[in-house]
Amino acid sequence: MVVVAGTATEVGKTFVAAALLVRLAAAGSRVAARKPAQSYAPGDLRTDADVLAAATDDDPTAVCPRHRWYETPMAPPMAAEALGRPSFTVADLVTELDWPDAVDVGVVETAGGVRSPIAGDGDCASLASALGPDLVVLVADAGLGTINAVRLSAGAVAPLPLVVLLNRFDPTEELHERNRRWLAGRDGYDVVTTVAALGERVRSKTTRVGQQGPPA
Repeated sequence: MVVVAGTATEVGKTFVAAALLVRLAAAGSRVAARKPAQSYAPGDLRTDADVLAAATDDDPTAVCPRHRWYETPMAPPMAAEALGRPSFTVADLVTELDWPDAVDVGVVETAGGVRSPIAGDGDCASLASALGPDLVVLVADAGLGTINAVRLSAGAVAPLPLVVLLNRFDPTEELHERNRRWLAGRDGYDVVTTVAALGERVRSKTTRVGQQGPPA
């Protein structure tokens, strides 16, 4: 199982997760995606669940249970409260994950940044810890501020295995390349800059869904 998290909102988690799923499927892996809870603006034509479902040829309500769709752009537990709906816990989200049979790689996309609330009693880091994934993919912007954001976010999910994906990376941009070298060379993070490289990391580090679980 792979958890796709981000250093912040709008860093491209859903794009990366969908592109990764398409690439893995093209290489012969059986894949599935799950979004435990999502919030969105009323009138949005495509939610994250829709994008992930399109990447895996699945139903959006299989990706994210219908009762976890919150039509107001806030963190899911805040949106639930604003809409007058029941509160929920990290354990509820974990219990509701329902994987199809014979999945080689299951991808769980979180909501917002690593420390954004995902349930009434925990954030995305709490969810990742509860899931005990083979790998956490931390999606970060390649530009200004990314070293601070990666350090803070990576610390929140430690000691889970981690790979950093610098999204929208341009090798001709000096700042992007210096950020990559600093994070990999000085901080020692496993850093990739393409979905192709990310796919290789995922294939080498994941076991089939159902063969792993939270740490004892």
